[in-house]
Amino acid sequence: MTQGSIAPYAVSPKEWFIKICAERKFYRCSTCNMHYSPTVRLPDSIFQVRMSMEVIDVFEIDKQKFGAFVAKLRQEKGYTQKELASRLFLSDKAISKWETGASIPDTALLIPLANLLGISVTELLMSERMENGGTMTNDAVENIVKTAITYADESPERAYHRKTRWFAFYGLSLLAGGIGMFLNDMTKQPFMETLSTIMVLCAIFGAYFCFFVKTKLPAFYDENNVSIFYDGVFRMHVPGVKFNNNNWPHIIRAVRIFVCGSMIVFPALAFMIGKIGAEVWSNAGNYLLLASFFCGLFIPVYVAGKKYE
Repeated sequence: MTQGSIAPYAVSPKEWFIKICAERKFYRCSTCNMHYSPTVRLPDSIFQVRMSMEVIDVFEIDKQKFGAFVAKLRQEKGYTQKELASRLFLSDKAISKWETGASIPDTALLIPLANLLGISVTELLMSERMENGGTMTNDAVENIVKTAITYADESPERAYHRKTRWFAFYGLSLLAGGIGMFLNDMTKQPFMETLSTIMVLCAIFGAYFCFFVKTKLPAFYDENNVSIFYDGVFRMHVPGVKFNNNNWPHIIRAVRIFVCGSMIVFPALAFMIGKIGAEVWSNAGNYLLLASFFCGLFIPVYVAGKKYE
């Protein structure tokens, strides 16, 4: 095979990947987007397959080395297990399990854990520090690629993978909210700035929970007491509620009902408050609307989370 050529697909992705690993010939690591001495280009499509079902039991992360590395960095930062756990919204037992090699963090926690420990995610997966400006050898590239493939979860199922009536409910609620906003603006009602803020929040939360939310949490949430939900830039922390796959579907439903209903109710509520007397409600009306929104969002989530926890 010539330099820079693409692997023929006469063999399966698994066979091709193992062949490349055995030869230690990498062109680019899709995980960290770094370039190395090329002899063969590894197609990105192989990584997109993820191969978690085929390769996951071939390579495994060294849990003991990982735990010792986390413990060392935690001590260097001056954190106790309880302090580190509180910053990740976990129990200190979870940190103890990591450091003793009994378990490893969920993939959703890798980025915040690495940030707290002052290292990169690559260093966390490799369980060792990298020198500034240093280059990785082919063997090191091979190991980190193996670890990343092994560690990666299957692609999570998102709400848009399922056809549900919530798509239509969200669209109709957004339309009704837009009409309500227009009527409030045309009649020169007060609280337009506060109402606009609430509607934008409803639209964002509604879009996420109706279309993009993970419909199932990783097993980590069932095995540990986790009170914060991570999904990219989205974070949700409800004090006193431990997220798991028992209460998660009910929490999703509670948020959907609230945000879709709020896009209809809040413009009408703002209109009614304005009609009662704009001068009387000039300040209190803004606080009342905001308090109603945040309390209305928190209470259903808390009740659903605790009831089905």
